[in-house]
Amino acid sequence: MGMSVTISTADDTDAEKILKLQYLCYQGEAELYGDYTIEPLTQTLDDLRAELDQSVVLVARLGGEVVGSVRGAVDADGTARIGKLIVHPRLQRHGLGGRLLAALEGRLADEAEAKRYRLFTGHRSDVNLRMYRKLGYEQVGAAEPINRRLSLVHMEKPATAGQPSTLAASA
Repeated sequence: MGMSVTISTADDTDAEKILKLQYLCYQGEAELYGDYTIEPLTQTLDDLRAELDQSVVLVARLGGEVVGSVRGAVDADGTARIGKLIVHPRLQRHGLGGRLLAALEGRLADEAEAKRYRLFTGHRSDVNLRMYRKLGYEQVGAAEPINRRLSLVHMEKPATAGQPSTLAASA
């Protein structure tokens, strides 16, 4: 990538920065589906802080600026639910999203014994679908209709045994 982007665990002081970045990053999705009421655009700071307490939340920093983030938690059956992978628009398409996702996968495998990773994206989000497929995710089941404009594509991949923790390697 040619720049010093570090990946680390988010803390409460990052909440407002993550929320602002999330709002910026989801504008394109809202436009694509003609819906500006999607949850990432309506999430409150208190809701995000609750996620920080209940999930693993990672941030990518360029100096002091939060330029990316991703969240995930493992449920009782070992499924890691991954959400809200965001990268600042000026840094997209340089591999940072993949680095964030790999770092989160490593953490969830190491600390929470994830057996599989699951995420979703909109059916028209071609860039996201391409990236997730490139990273080993495959669609599971039929797309889930949400409304007449949006269906969610659920994707999954197994956690591999001995998967290296990539948090240290990417920091």
